[in-house]
Amino acid sequence: MSQNSDKLYRENSYRGNVAESEPELKAKLKDWQILPPMNPLACKECATVHAPEAPHNMESLNYKYNFAKANGRWPTWADACSHCSEEIKQLVKGLLSDKGIDYA
Repeated sequence: MSQNSDKLYRENSYRGNVAESEPELKAKLKDWQILPPMNPLACKECATVHAPEAPHNMESLNYKYNFAKANGRWPTWADACSHCSEEIKQLVKGLLSDKGIDYA
């Protein structure tokens, strides 16, 4: 990959922006499976140990591919926080904003 295309890939994949449509992505991942987490304490969705009220690890491959398979698109931090309280969502938004990372 050239330096420019590598940068573009990282920027777009990080934010979950892909050129594939929902049906295309679902078709690609239809028969794809990820092994469940080995750690019995790990979250079944993101394979990371975290409190139930905490966001899922949006950077986890388990979370990304399981979410994409179910929803036909790549997850955002808003998706990873969807089960969290408003207080935690606002905290995560602020922390991500401080680092220049888009929440949605």
